[in-house]
Amino acid sequence: MCVTCGCGPILADGHAHEMGHGAHDHGHAHGTGPRGLGIWKEPAPRVVSVEQDLLAKNDRHAAANRQRFARAGVLALNLVSSPGSGKTTLLVETLTRLRGRRPVAVVEGDQQTSLDADRIAATGAPVVQLNTGKGCHLDALQVERALDELPLPSGGVLFIENVGNLVCPASFDLGEAHKVVVLSVTEGDDKPLKYPDMFLAADLCLVTKSDLLPYVPFDADRAIANARRINPRLECLVLSTLKGDGFDAWVDWIDRECAARGTLPAGAPAAAALERRA
Repeated sequence: MCVTCGCGPILADGHAHEMGHGAHDHGHAHGTGPRGLGIWKEPAPRVVSVEQDLLAKNDRHAAANRQRFARAGVLALNLVSSPGSGKTTLLVETLTRLRGRRPVAVVEGDQQTSLDADRIAATGAPVVQLNTGKGCHLDALQVERALDELPLPSGGVLFIENVGNLVCPASFDLGEAHKVVVLSVTEGDDKPLKYPDMFLAADLCLVTKSDLLPYVPFDADRAIANARRINPRLECLVLSTLKGDGFDAWVDWIDRECAARGTLPAGAPAAAALERRA
């Protein structure tokens, strides 16, 4: 189960079954009957307290990840969105623009397949694929284990592409510096109001697929206003991966966040680095 939305069903035997990111319990049932006939069965009444312990354990691993990133001078960004927002396409273009500018690496999260990791690898960026099975988000322990297989981009950026879901990833700290929520114009401009926890947890909102604005009933200004009703400090950028609009501002934002950690683009003068760290 996920403590927020409840993935990983209680089956007809009344027990929580392991799904991708571990066996957890539920407060409700999605069960199937014998032989998978789809017959729902009421589980025996019980009181189970899991959220506090589960999140506390996750936070310990997140703190360890954060220390690891700090030692390497790495900016870790957790990219979150609903499915189909264009998150991977955005990431591929971002990696292409950062090539030769600063080191990068990617942790790629999906329920199944390595399709997105294959796209990332084609850019030349180091990538580790994490498949969650029935799990609907990445957790800090999964990321910690992925880092054992992935050389951290010292002085650069680690992108963690989370599973497409606007609910559970809001609750799970991975040790990242920032959550970056991606909202496409093919979704509703009221989505920040419907999924407030994610927009409250994020520090940056990227409104993607802006080239489609003439063809869809999406008001970008209203979407940004709705997001800032939830989170007044939220920075927002409007981008088109197809046309490249807004990418300079996005790369500038990354550069600014890297500079805050004392890192500069590849080839920057040493004196400038010393001045920025002073």
